[in-house]
Amino acid sequence: MTFPVVAMQTLISAKDRSFNYGDGIFTTMQVRCGSIQLWPLHLQRLQRSAAQLGFGAIDWQRVQQQAQAAITAPEQVIKLLVSRGEGGRGYAAADVGTPGIYISASPMPDYRLAQQQGISLGIATLKLAVQPLLAGLKHNNRLEQVLLKQELASMDVDDLLVLDQQGFITEVSAANVFLHRDGSWHTPELKRAGVAGVMRQHILQQADIARVNWGITELASVDAIFICNALMGIVPVHSIAGRALSVSTVQQFSKQVLC
Repeated sequence: MTFPVVAMQTLISAKDRSFNYGDGIFTTMQVRCGSIQLWPLHLQRLQRSAAQLGFGAIDWQRVQQQAQAAITAPEQVIKLLVSRGEGGRGYAAADVGTPGIYISASPMPDYRLAQQQGISLGIATLKLAVQPLLAGLKHNNRLEQVLLKQELASMDVDDLLVLDQQGFITEVSAANVFLHRDGSWHTPELKRAGVAGVMRQHILQQADIARVNWGITELASVDAIFICNALMGIVPVHSIAGRALSVSTVQQFSKQVLC
């Protein structure tokens, strides 16, 4: 089965600011039973991010129609990317045209084994840059994540827990992280770095979870961890840096918030 690109713009201009500067935002969505899951949260994040970055006017109803039109299979992935638009040479955005919308479809990965058995985490040596103005946004400059995936490829673990440059636990290479201690769940606040994921937001709406600023030493008292994003849902961590963690604690929580 092929998954064609469906977009408002089918060609990327050499003047597109996303292509030149990473001046854009995106979201990656799961299609289940032919329907985009958590669409309202994806849309809210796109709208907030576009407003925060000062993008031009966007017809969001038309964007939703295009996203729905991109669905070609009952189960798949839809990626929606918004560029600030086309502009001249240089960083200034004064004369940029209409925002560009790019939408593509691809096969849905199978996360069932990871959801059942859990994954292993190591600790990344790369530290995320601290920039509060961009913290939480899923912007198109993902070079840190590219480097993290390169680092992960050289290690015998499934993913890497990442700190920011001030030493605070932030996320994993492409997902958010939740940590269990003393009977309660916690997740990084994400005020300095990291992506505020849609699945993270969904979970925060379903349960009373503390948003924290923890350093690496806090891991010693954590007894369960899970990672999450809009595609994988909730995936338990069975070990971190070789130390065993409870998978059952995560699975019980997952039943409560994703039922």
